[in-house]
Amino acid sequence: MDPLVLGGLVAIATVLVLFSGVPVGAGLLIVATFFLYVFDGPRSLQALPELFYGDLNSFALLSIPMFIIMGSAISSTRAGPDLYEALERWLTKVPGGLVVSNLGACALFAAMSGSSPATCAAIGKMGIPEMRKRGYPDEVAAGSIAAGGTLGILIPPSVTMIVYGIATETSIGRLFLAGVLPGVLLVMLFIAWAIYDTWRRGAAGVALSGISYTWAQRFEVLPRVIPFIVIIAGVLYALYGGVATPSETAAVGALLCIVVAVVVYRMYQPTALWAVLRDSTRESVMILFIIGAAGVFSFMLSSLFVTQSIAEWIANLDVNRWVLMGIINLFLLVAGFFLPPVAVILMSAPILLPIIITAGFDPYWFAVIVTINMEIGLITPPVGLNLYVINGIAPDISLKKILVGSMPFVGCMILAIVILSAFPGIVTWLPDVVMGPEL
Repeated sequence: MDPLVLGGLVAIATVLVLFSGVPVGAGLLIVATFFLYVFDGPRSLQALPELFYGDLNSFALLSIPMFIIMGSAISSTRAGPDLYEALERWLTKVPGGLVVSNLGACALFAAMSGSSPATCAAIGKMGIPEMRKRGYPDEVAAGSIAAGGTLGILIPPSVTMIVYGIATETSIGRLFLAGVLPGVLLVMLFIAWAIYDTWRRGAAGVALSGISYTWAQRFEVLPRVIPFIVIIAGVLYALYGGVATPSETAAVGALLCIVVAVVVYRMYQPTALWAVLRDSTRESVMILFIIGAAGVFSFMLSSLFVTQSIAEWIANLDVNRWVLMGIINLFLLVAGFFLPPVAVILMSAPILLPIIITAGFDPYWFAVIVTINMEIGLITPPVGLNLYVINGIAPDISLKKILVGSMPFVGCMILAIVILSAFPGIVTWLPDVVMGPEL
């Protein structure tokens, strides 16, 4: 059978299996096993256990559970509400200051936790009721938090970037650095829209607040937030200063976050600490299982010459490289509508990376573009995880309103992709300055 036709059958089967409700990792294993058995014979299945565990036999993977523990320790405290309260006190007089405060809190909490759902939950529980109380429309209150939560997979330390680095064998340190300025750009675009939208609506909410804070009140909340920010800064310094590897840095960061959670937030009850470790283990095993299953899935595609044929077909397309990038972006966008970011990256990045390098694109720039596409998927149906997290926090706000409120931020993300395409140096400048140009 023609490999391209076979690739189409694999794609259809994968979509059907995953839409049936089967977990992503199990679904990939089912599809891979079936096609290997049918088209390559029973003997090919003998290598599957070794392939599965071989993809997990990497010291770099240790950083994933460690960074997840960091995020879980932070998420289990009042760091999110404290961060929100600190920014709200400092930005209360800015037009649309409450929305700006929420977006800023989302950005900082995302950097500390690396988790989009955790960011939505932590900031949304306080931010959404407060914005509604001060007169902001429901769609603005819910949509801004849903969009702000997506920053968790772009701003370092990002688990998604770690997965991309492992899947493509690129430097995780450079990937983290590559996400810094685009993350700042995206935050600035979100804030610019929030200020404009508030002005357009007649400064809704600002005139109704009637709240002012003294300088003492503004400073008193900072000691509860600064330790976590210092830890994140220390982790990044150790990583980029050559002090430790990503895995070692993540382990120390995880320990320090637990210590701060115990000392500052008095989270010393065994049940609380057990919950952090239990939830972290559950999420880590899920991601690692997907990584192992994606390795088997990639082996199946390669053994049946599907990967090579798709790469050759795309490479032979007689189109401008930006048209090619547009097609790839459309594919990533649609895939992000239905699959979680980790699954999309593990399945597509190894196939797409040689193509985009041949077309003259930087792999670290492409990582950022992929991640922003995945961010869009987090706030668009049918999966749209952040939409459901927000709906769980504020069930009286319909999914339609949350979606309507998040759509302007989708426009900001698309604008960010355009800006980064026109000025790729925004992505590559910081890694080159800190770590030197890659040879």
